[in-house]
Amino acid sequence: MASAVPGQLPAADRGALRIADRVVAKIAAQAAGEVLADAPGADLVPRDVQPHASVSVRKDTARLRLALELGYPANIGAVCGTVRRHVTGRVEALTGMDVPEVAVEVERLHSAAARRKDEGRVE
Repeated sequence: MASAVPGQLPAADRGALRIADRVVAKIAAQAAGEVLADAPGADLVPRDVQPHASVSVRKDTARLRLALELGYPANIGAVCGTVRRHVTGRVEALTGMDVPEVAVEVERLHSAAARRKDEGRVE
C-alpha cells in the first residue's frame, strides 16, 4: 500500500494509541457519577461516596466492573440499567473502545429510615 505523501508511512503502519486502563476506569466512574447525581435517593448518599470502577482491556475492548452505593427506596434494577447504558455510551464515545460488558455491583443502600435511626431522637 502506497502512502499519500512520499516518505510517510501509511497510518496503519505508524503505530497506535493505547489508553491506560486506569484512564478508562476513571472515565467509567465519572460517567456513573453523572447518572447517580440525578438518581432517586441521591440525596441520601453521602457526598464523599463516589462510584469505583475497574476495567479489563484487551485490544479495543473494555470490560468494566462498577461498585456503587445507592439511595433507597429506588428501583435498583432501573438505576443500574441506566448507569450501565450511560457508562457504556460514554466510554465508547471517549475512547473508541467496544464495551460489551458492564457489571454493576451495589455495595450499600442508604435509606432515610436508617439515617433517622442513626440520628436518634432528641426531646
